[in-house]
Amino acid sequence: MWDIRGKVAVVTGAASGIGRETAILLAQEGCELAISDVDMEGLEETVQKVKQAGAKVSAARLDVSDKEAFYEYASKVIEDHGSVQIVVNNAGVALTATIEEMEYEDFEWLFNINFWGMVYGTKAFLPHLKKNDAAHVVNISSVFGLWAIPTQGAYNCSKFAIRGFTEALGQELAGSGVTVSSVHPGGIRTNIARKARFKSSAAPVSSKNEAIEVFEKAARTTPRQAANTIVKAIKKRKRRVMVGPDAYLFDLSQRIFPSLYQRLIPLALSFQRKK
Repeated sequence: MWDIRGKVAVVTGAASGIGRETAILLAQEGCELAISDVDMEGLEETVQKVKQAGAKVSAARLDVSDKEAFYEYASKVIEDHGSVQIVVNNAGVALTATIEEMEYEDFEWLFNINFWGMVYGTKAFLPHLKKNDAAHVVNISSVFGLWAIPTQGAYNCSKFAIRGFTEALGQELAGSGVTVSSVHPGGIRTNIARKARFKSSAAPVSSKNEAIEVFEKAARTTPRQAANTIVKAIKKRKRRVMVGPDAYLFDLSQRIFPSLYQRLIPLALSFQRKK
């Protein structure tokens, strides 16, 4: 078990949800925190909670889709904290639209945040991580990085890409002291559905409000529970992490029925629309 006391941890998307709770839990485990988000009001609330845990914390507004800004941020974190041992690339957004319906601008918006933000966060900090005897990167994928779902094509692409990037990186870093986790949360009660873009006439729900309602009923795992799983994975330096009982179900069913689910889901969604 890796002792993370005294380690410096970077967490993106820390203004709410999984990012906030992971930052708080890492602080309670004895880490220093460098946290960021575009939501400065929410980020300040996280700062106060991290301070209550007795941890040193720095906070910054960061658009993870901006490569130059991310590299400047990485330099500032090293300046403020001296080193980094843990990076949690958590920031993410969602889009509900069929591939035919989605605008290129929407696809690029989502991919720039979900995928490229993760790439920038990994590559900007990797030279600093490799200076340590032990370090760890957490990249948040999704169960939608295991299953493809209609009207979630852009989100699926980004989360499958995160998984592929992370698994390749982990092999490349073998023997370096840096390990990586591809994390696959199931339904987590965060604000992602409320902040998502909804542009689909083919979804099983008729509006964004209905989509939010369905998501919040289905999401059984709390952000705190998700954070607890992630921090345990960091300490155990696990490579593949399922978060929530539904994530294990998705993973198992995809392994057993890698093709069959692609026929069953459209039938289930068709039935849902008729209800």
